[in-house]
Amino acid sequence: MRGSLAIYNALKESNIDFICSVPCANLKNLLKLIENDEDITHIPATREEEAFGICAGAYLAGKKTAILLQNSGIGNSINAIASLYKTFQIPTLLIISHRGDLKEQIPAQIPMGRWIEKLLDVCEIPTYKPKTPEEAYKLIKYASSYMYKISYPVALLFDALYWEYDLE
Repeated sequence: MRGSLAIYNALKESNIDFICSVPCANLKNLLKLIENDEDITHIPATREEEAFGICAGAYLAGKKTAILLQNSGIGNSINAIASLYKTFQIPTLLIISHRGDLKEQIPAQIPMGRWIEKLLDVCEIPTYKPKTPEEAYKLIKYASSYMYKISYPVALLFDALYWEYDLE
C-alpha cells in the first residue's frame, strides 16, 4: 500500500478536504484510506462529469478539492472541464489511474490509454507522471499549490507500474 499511502499523505499535507471519486481497481487502497479519514469529505460519484460538478460546487463553498478517477473518465468530462472549469477558472487536483497502457488486460481500455495525454493537453491541463511514491508525494504537494496559481485543474497520471508499489 506504499503507493496509495504516499498519495494519501500528500493530499493530507496539501490540505485537500473534499474529494469526489469514481471507482477504479487501482484506486481501491487509496479510496479506503480516504473513506476512513474524518477530516476529508468524500463523495463517491457515479460518473466523472458528476464528480467535476460536485467539486466545482465544493470549491465555490471554500473547499480544497480533488477528483480521483480512471483516465477514461476524462473523455466523459470534456464538456464539464471546458464549460465549467475553464470558463470559471476553478482549480482542482486530478488523481488519475492510467489504464490502457503497459500491463493492460482489457482491450477496450487501450484507446483511451493511448489518448489520455493528448486529451489533457487539449484541455490545457498541466500533467505530471510520478514514477515512485516519493515522487508522487512531492509532485502532489507542488500540484495542489500550482492549481491555485493557474486557477485550473492540475493532473497527476499514475500508470500500472506505479500501482505495483501497493503490492509491497
